[in-house]
Amino acid sequence: MTTVEPPPTTAPELPWAVLEDYRCFGCSPHNPHGIALQFTDHPEGIATTFRLGRSYESYPGVVHGGLLGVVVDETMGNLIVVRTGQVAFTVSMRLRYLAPVSVGAEYICVARLGQGADGPLTSASAEILDADGATVVTATATYRNVSFGTARDRIALSAPEATRLGQALTTTAADASPDQSDQSDQPDQPDQSDQPARQDHPTAKEPQ
Repeated sequence: MTTVEPPPTTAPELPWAVLEDYRCFGCSPHNPHGIALQFTDHPEGIATTFRLGRSYESYPGVVHGGLLGVVVDETMGNLIVVRTGQVAFTVSMRLRYLAPVSVGAEYICVARLGQGADGPLTSASAEILDADGATVVTATATYRNVSFGTARDRIALSAPEATRLGQALTTTAADASPDQSDQSDQPDQPDQSDQPARQDHPTAKEPQ
């Protein structure tokens, strides 16, 4: 069982913050229908503490599992972005639900980099823990790392917005630690033989 520790107070600088009205369902503070996740640095990657209300309910008192997929995908994907300065498109994602997640209760999601952070495909893992440190959800995923120049045509931005975001990603890449991919606890690449659920982040199409 992993022990839950209070997240550090430092927060990673998300490049999307330079966009005044970005509407990411998972992490934007501007989307009134989203879940507005906020991330903090964590010794193993990044983390987010969250609680979801009845608007995201499945069975009475239980958070819908699809929303938990959003939480882990956002946390893993943004970890890759802040570690590489590239856009991370989800190729595949696999979840295991170990226990119900209760409406209104507080949980923490921790994401870690896996293999391939310097290549076109990067693996990541995440887990959601309850207040007692018990793991309730685990996830593994594979992401395609794409430069902003390549991803630009897939993202609906005005020219000034594209300039600002491109500059922010360049700064993120320059600030990224070069040894983030060399972690001793890297998980294996996710097994894709079971046709895991496909997600796309931040847009609906994966670049070719």
